[in-house]
Amino acid sequence: MPPTLPVPDDVKRAAQRDGRSLRPYLFEERLIDGERRDTVVLDQVPSQANRVEEALLAARDTGRLDLPMFELLMKDEGIRLTSLDFPHRYADAYLRDSEVAGVRFDSSEVGQALRLASVNDVRPLYRREPYSLIFGAWDSHRKGRWPKFARLYSSMMFGTEWLTGERRAGRFDPMNITGAIDDKAKAEGNWRFLPEGTKAKGGKLSEIGHGHIAPNASHGGVTVREVRRQGWISCAGLERLRFGDASPEAATLARATLAALALAGDRLAFGRPSLWLRSGCDLTKVSETLFFEVVGGAQEPIEASSAEILAAFVELRDRAASAGIVMEADVIEVAPTKQLAEAIRFALRSAAPDAGE
Repeated sequence: MPPTLPVPDDVKRAAQRDGRSLRPYLFEERLIDGERRDTVVLDQVPSQANRVEEALLAARDTGRLDLPMFELLMKDEGIRLTSLDFPHRYADAYLRDSEVAGVRFDSSEVGQALRLASVNDVRPLYRREPYSLIFGAWDSHRKGRWPKFARLYSSMMFGTEWLTGERRAGRFDPMNITGAIDDKAKAEGNWRFLPEGTKAKGGKLSEIGHGHIAPNASHGGVTVREVRRQGWISCAGLERLRFGDASPEAATLARATLAALALAGDRLAFGRPSLWLRSGCDLTKVSETLFFEVVGGAQEPIEASSAEILAAFVELRDRAASAGIVMEADVIEVAPTKQLAEAIRFALRSAAPDAGE
């Protein structure tokens, strides 16, 4: 089951008219092993980055890894958002619309420090938000020209030589309830039952979860010859990072620390025997190659466990700190502003049910 994309209404109508299956997936042609092949995308770059962030957060929460973190909490509502959840990372609106010890984030000491990050000196982000450097970030909401930080780590998954499937989705009502409901009924409230034949304006029982739903054609995933994942860390991108007036040795150690953190996140997320992408997309690893690509495209294999890579990250981070470029390891709690808290509570009460991917 690949991720689904919105299908325009005219495409839906044409498919129904012609009796064709809907294909709400992303298909691409690729050159694989020198051959042109049809592929279907199973997980795009942003989604793969989110999976690595999730793995890093789990490692931090379980004590395997010390990392700097912003954390937004609403305990009564059970809400927790962290640096590894914010969609726009250091530039995210959740941080902008939060407070640190009663001070708006942008006016706080740490918030102002982050605003000093530039292409010529990324130390503020390295110190508090290294994820913005690894996965990319751009402040597109505040006024002014803010730097764009391209992602240093990328990964994606696709299936080759696809065949589309089809399924018939419906629902069986164990009591075979028939009839209708009044047109103002809500599932959570009182509603009036209208027996069949009642001359009144009403809606379908299925709108509140009762009655049969006849099977309807629906997208049924794909069958593929194989699934491939390609991930990489850009050494050229790392080389472009500047660390102000820090020594060349310190800058090199900081770049190596970021590379180790990215590789650690990749191994935590994808180094296991199996991978769950979404309902209907459980994958088992067949083979994997980890390597350093050198001039001419030659591959130098890398043999290292997740534990060894985590240890390398810690050592490099400590050496960079000793050389003058520090990455913190503590948590800074932020609280949502009154407006943001109100919006979150409203979303919790009124959001439509999650239909899944």
